Amino acid sequence: MSNELAERLRQIREASGRSLRELERAIHVSSSSLSRYLSGQSVPPWPVVVALCQVAGRDPRPLRPLWERAKRAPVTPRPSASRPAASAASAGRNDLPYDISAFTGRREELAALLEAARTSRMVAIDGMAGVGKTALAVRAAHRLAADFPDGQLYVDLHGFTPGREPVEPAEALRVLLSALDVASARIPEATSERAALWRAELARRRAVIVLDNAVDADQVRLLLPGAGASLALVTSRRRMVELDTVRPITLEVLPAVDAAELFVTASGGARSSGDPEAAAEVLRLCGYLPLAIRVAAARLRHRPAWTVATLAERLRSGELDVSNVLAMSLRQLDPAQRRMFRLLGLVPGEGVDAWAAAALADVPFGNARSLLEDLVDAHLLQESAAGRYRMHDLLRQVAVAEASPDRSPAIARLLDYYLSGMLAADAAMSHETAGAPITVSYPPTALPAFDGHDEALAWLDAEVPDIVTAFELAVELGLDTATAGLAQVMGVYFGRRGGMERWGRVLDAALPAAERLGDRRAAAWLTYRRGIARQFSGRAAEASADYRAARALMAEAGDRDGEGMALQRLAERQMDDGCFEEAIDLLRQAADLQPEATTTQGHVVTRARIGHALVQLGRFAEAHEAATEAVKVARDIDNLHLETMALRVHGAVALETGDASGALELFRTALAQTRATGHRIAEALSLTDIAMAARALGRVVEALDHHAEALRIIHETGERLRAAPILIPYGETCLAAGDRGEAARHLRQAFDLATALGLRHLEAEARRVLAAMNLEPGADPADR
Repeated sequence: MSNELAERLRQIREASGRSLRELERAIHVSSSSLSRYLSGQSVPPWPVVVALCQVAGRDPRPLRPLWERAKRAPVTPRPSASRPAASAASAGRNDLPYDISAFTGRREELAALLEAARTSRMVAIDGMAGVGKTALAVRAAHRLAADFPDGQLYVDLHGFTPGREPVEPAEALRVLLSALDVASARIPEATSERAALWRAELARRRAVIVLDNAVDADQVRLLLPGAGASLALVTSRRRMVELDTVRPITLEVLPAVDAAELFVTASGGARSSGDPEAAAEVLRLCGYLPLAIRVAAARLRHRPAWTVATLAERLRSGELDVSNVLAMSLRQLDPAQRRMFRLLGLVPGEGVDAWAAAALADVPFGNARSLLEDLVDAHLLQESAAGRYRMHDLLRQVAVAEASPDRSPAIARLLDYYLSGMLAADAAMSHETAGAPITVSYPPTALPAFDGHDEALAWLDAEVPDIVTAFELAVELGLDTATAGLAQVMGVYFGRRGGMERWGRVLDAALPAAERLGDRRAAAWLTYRRGIARQFSGRAAEASADYRAARALMAEAGDRDGEGMALQRLAERQMDDGCFEEAIDLLRQAADLQPEATTTQGHVVTRARIGHALVQLGRFAEAHEAATEAVKVARDIDNLHLETMALRVHGAVALETGDASGALELFRTALAQTRATGHRIAEALSLTDIAMAARALGRVVEALDHHAEALRIIHETGERLRAAPILIPYGETCLAAGDRGEAARHLRQAFDLATALGLRHLEAEARRVLAAMNLEPGADPADR
């Protein structure tokens, strides 16, 4: 946006003598939106400019050319301290591991790195294993944080992690884009498109990105910044000679003086400096590698009876390399600690918390937490964040070598922990997931306690990446029961946060597992859920085929609830095509499968969807009756999300029958409930409802504000299927505000989207409004 326009708007606001809250009441635009307009983060609709001028007693006409130039210019959002979660740049996000408190030496290398950051956008740190590449990169990134305020990101590329394949560039790009708050459903499937989106996101930010443990130049090439001021710090055991634009910094082993300083600091002081000859031998046996020195020093610090000579003797008894130091360290562990260390080497994801470790080792939660802390103290485990633990690659190599060849029982326990955790999170959100019975062969010894939606969603946000990685290992190991169960319950997360294409791939992998188990009911439910994933990924025909197949399988298995839910989804597809009578017929078939006086989720959904179809047919009295019944049942089962669905039908009836004020109150109640449940997509739909009611009351400026907020949420979630029903009423409100160009733009976007996704009803609706404007869907969008 033009800085000049933002400055003029601030002058007008000052001339009005009103606060943002007072302006909010005067022109019916939220104070948060006003703040974005006045700070230059977004361009206000023209009616908002007019309203501001009227309040201040100014003529808005001189601002029109300035406003039009700002509308045509690309918008570069700036971080907003008042709304960090919605900020495009997610200012201040810091994913870096903890900085090592006893960081020693590397003065010249650190100075060179900090200097390179002023002139280069890419610095590569190379050196042998254990030499301190990650420690230097993390130290530098923390030092540079103030110069790169839009984020400090970290990703482990696992280039040399024992037992793991290096992270593919496509997956690394997904992780990095997610760290910039790009919704998973917005992230393209093609690697080249992901790389382009990544470069575009970085071009308007100042961020520092640590790409740790790269296998080679090919792995990082697409992850490097393009235009803009961001900085990438790459670490690898290989030199990045193929990357001409990267500034290289090579780490050698520590000089003797720095190694000695590190040993004294890490071992706790005077005792380690009292025998310089023995200390020198310890450093030599550790190869002057920081990792080996820290592990050896930790052994001395926790063995009061040892001298430095004792430590040297223990090191001398074996080979003089890092593996020997680590093996010696393991010999100091008691059996429980050593067993936990071995099992942690099997963890397929980035790390674990104490609950996962307890399940992995089949020990009580308190024991697991103590063992993890013991391993952290011994420098055999890193606490990457409070309560989260990960293992260094070299240590993982030792752990894997020590572990039993049969890892299936431990992994099965871990998978059942994840499965139980997701079911507990679902219960905390009152989602009431239906489906085939899920078998938990190894009930976990403990689970985190979730106090409502927020805590459950926070746990899912943290754990789902590792759960997906564990699911892939379950498929590899042939753990079919866990595979089928996890795929079912993952919809709890992907349905709320987006990522339907990813869930679809999970379900594709799980269906063969259900077939091998001979579990036809599980196969039916997995097929049904794959239909949902396909429907919300824009694959309408395949979704309908899955729903029909699932219905047949449910009927064979005698699962009346499942058959009814498949019919509900088929009805939803009929409504997408504008076939509302046919949809009602399918929904009534679904209702016939439900027992009388039922109080289930399926009953609420059936009645609410019947009400929605009746509204579209103009049968408002019947729609009101269906919605009333749905609200009552939803309240009986205490499900806010489903109550919101029914309230939206009530509001639609009121709006269509001329009671816009009543509709507005119902829609506001629905919005409050969607925010209480954390359902972002439902929030956007409720905001659109409110905008339509406000427009009907003649409050066009207020309506535009709500439309813009709804569209912003949809863009954040990336759920393309939900954008069309939001864009059409947005276009109609723009038309009511006299902004024909914006109306045409939104309606054409809606038409193109509905056509691509097979939403024939919305395609026809967009065409109808455009025709009323004497425009065709493919005409010149510059029409005014």
